[in-house]
Amino acid sequence: MMNDWFAPLFASGTIIDFILLLVAAEAALLAWLAPRGGRPRLFARIAPTLVSGALLLVTVRAALAGLWWGWIALFLTLALVSHSIDLALRWHNEASTTSRN
Repeated sequence: MMNDWFAPLFASGTIIDFILLLVAAEAALLAWLAPRGGRPRLFARIAPTLVSGALLLVTVRAALAGLWWGWIALFLTLALVSHSIDLALRWHNEASTTSRN
């Protein structure tokens, strides 16, 4: 019964669309809550993580939809760039925190 409902969502890649909507909702909620919670820079710090995750989801969606391999490579490359930015920011933040102590 459950299989009849989920199988088409996975086969068509629509499940990825739903997950991307959840990621977008999470990003919007965090962008809205962060300044109100006294953490105005929170969203800027987690944006690269959200972007790289979303790009990996887009890559899976593209592969499931049978898109040309060049698009898949582009999405993976963009995810790598975003992930590298995320790592660099974390490294910088950790170095800043360590040097203050």
